[in-house]
This record gives sequence, C-alpha cells and structure tokens, in this order.
Amino acid sequence: MVDQQNSNAVKTAQTTFDILEELKDRNEATLAELTQAFDLSKSSIHNYLTTLEADGYVVKEGGRYKVGLRLLDLGGHARHHERIYDIAKDEVAALAEETGELANLMVEQKGKGVYLYRTHGADAVKTDSYTGQRVYLHNTGLGNAILAHLSRDRVNEILDTHGMPATTENTITDREELFAHLDEVREAGIAFDDEARVEGLRCVAVPIVNNNNTVEGAISVSGPTSRFQDERFREELPAKLKSAANVIELNITYT
Repeated sequence: MVDQQNSNAVKTAQTTFDILEELKDRNEATLAELTQAFDLSKSSIHNYLTTLEADGYVVKEGGRYKVGLRLLDLGGHARHHERIYDIAKDEVAALAEETGELANLMVEQKGKGVYLYRTHGADAVKTDSYTGQRVYLHNTGLGNAILAHLSRDRVNEILDTHGMPATTENTITDREELFAHLDEVREAGIAFDDEARVEGLRCVAVPIVNNNNTVEGAISVSGPTSRFQDERFREELPAKLKSAANVIELNITYT
C-alpha cells in the first residue's frame, strides 16, 4: 500500500510538471486544450490548474492559462546560486558592449545547454532564445564548446538521450561527423557556429575550463551572417572571447 501511495504521489508530481511544460510550449492554453493533451479527465486537469494557480505557478486570463511569474522566483534563485554566473556575467556584459552584439553564457545540465545569462549590445539582433532556455548541445557553438571538453562516453550518453535533430540544413546530424568536429573545436579552443541552429545567425564560442581541466560552461558572441564575416568572424571575435574566458577562468581559480 505504501509503495502504491508513493507511486501515485510521484505520478501526480510528474503530471504537474508536464502541465507546466505544456503551457510553456503553447504559451497559453484553455482547459479544453489541456484536457485534450493529457489522458486525464477535465475535472482532474482543472484540479491541477486550480492548485497551480493558487500558488502563483499558473495564471488565468480570460479563460486561458499560462505560466505564472512565481517560476521566475525559482529560476532567479537557481541562477543566483550558480557560481559561474556571478563570476562570468561582467565579462559577458563587457563583450556585448564592446562588440555591439549578443553575448551569452551557457552551462550544461542534464545533457542540455542552459542559457544562464544573455545580454544585448547596441546592434544585437533579436532571437528566439531567452535566459533559462534549455537547448540541444550538438547544434550550437556554445554547446560544441562544452561537448568538446566532455568525455566521449558522456557525449554519447547525451546524444543517446536527446538525439541530434536538425534545425537548419547546416546542423550536424551524424555522430561521427560531430565527433570529428569536436576534435577540431578542442584543438583550436574555439567553436564556430555557421547557421547550425538558426538560419542567418553565426556564433563564435569558447569554453570556460577550470584548473582541474573540467568544463564549467561556455561564452559566445552571436550575430547576423552579414556582420560575422572574414577576419571579424575568424580572428577578431575569437581573440576577444579567449581574452574574456581567460579572465573568467582566473577568477574561478582564485575567487
């Protein structure tokens, strides 16, 4: 009986998270739409939503439900307690100001890349990404910079779990091709993303590696292909990123 109760409690918790994820993916939804998405009765879904709404995790506006700002409190708390965020954010902000582009800090968690910090320079383009978003690692410069410094077994584990879906025609979807690319990234200490995740967008990324040779995350600068050309793309931006990464790595060591 106790095991059955525990199983039901776990299932209830999982359904709660699934509803929140569904609302995030849809942006907003009605009770009828959520009922259709889950193998549960309308009354059961309503009970979940009522509980979530009472605690501020969901808000209801005009008969439609969406994720509430209570989750922002949890996300902000989680980010505040990531040491690399406090250490790296000023350097990332300086990169955005100096280049005029979009600068990013990413960490790996549960095999996905998480944008821990993003800041826009004066000329930065708007993208569909946002702070806290979880993305695949195989199709971003940031993700490649991180993967290149993980063991082959760990990379295989990540790919087995999450796959290698294509988001543009430039996305690497072959495992051996990816490993060959990661070897190049590791040797160069830099990853170039040439429209691998978003068409029209290029990215230059470098890893943040501590004195134990463990990758802590990666930083990048992203921008339109029209501005990320030739010497700027291949030399100028990589040099700025490597300089910023060096400062961050020193601060990780001595802070």
